Amino acid sequence: MGSFTEIEERAEKRKGGPDALKALMPKTPNHDALRALPDDRILSEMTRYVFYAGFVRNIIDAKWPGFEAAFSGFDLAFLNFAPDDYWHDLTSDARVVRNGAKIMSVQKNAQFIRQIADEHGSAGRFFADWPNTDHIGLLAVLDKRADRLGGMSGQYLLRAIGRDSFVMSHDVLVCLRLSGVPISEGKPGKKDLRLIQDQFNAWHAETGLPLTYLSRICAFSVGMPGEEDDV
Repeated sequence: MGSFTEIEERAEKRKGGPDALKALMPKTPNHDALRALPDDRILSEMTRYVFYAGFVRNIIDAKWPGFEAAFSGFDLAFLNFAPDDYWHDLTSDARVVRNGAKIMSVQKNAQFIRQIADEHGSAGRFFADWPNTDHIGLLAVLDKRADRLGGMSGQYLLRAIGRDSFVMSHDVLVCLRLSGVPISEGKPGKKDLRLIQDQFNAWHAETGLPLTYLSRICAFSVGMPGEEDDV
């Protein structure tokens, strides 16, 4: 396997130098801030990323104040006991995108957030304290216990709430293959996920960089300039 330095140098060349690449990095992930993030804000972001899938993000963002109002500020105490009529009425509520399956995912994800908060003190604490060396394990929890948050939706959600994370986008997978990681083409399988996790663990040990930075630099090293898909 090649050194991450080679990947970083390739990204720097494509982006105009070390300073230009550094300027493209997001804020350093702050798991202390994630631990303090209220459960309702995490449910709000979960809902946003469920609705992003299959829709233009700008449309969802423009309607978001309506989502917040329609879903009662994502109040966990209310949503976990809201009657069936409440959810039925939302399917005809113009303040939200009227997709019945995605609307009902809010009910299911409210239950998931309540469960992990009961188990771990808060959802933010659960997401922050899960070990970075087993990020794929956390993705598996979202796939199994949350609703409509498997795959890329769950990966981008974790990035959005401030969890240090890698994203298995097309460009990142290409970067991994170019680096000699023997993952299959297409959607990563169970064996591929372990190989990906092991490689990110090795890169972190080599560089000390957060997973988020490693993932983004990886994408910038191969993606079409301006169109990289680790965002």
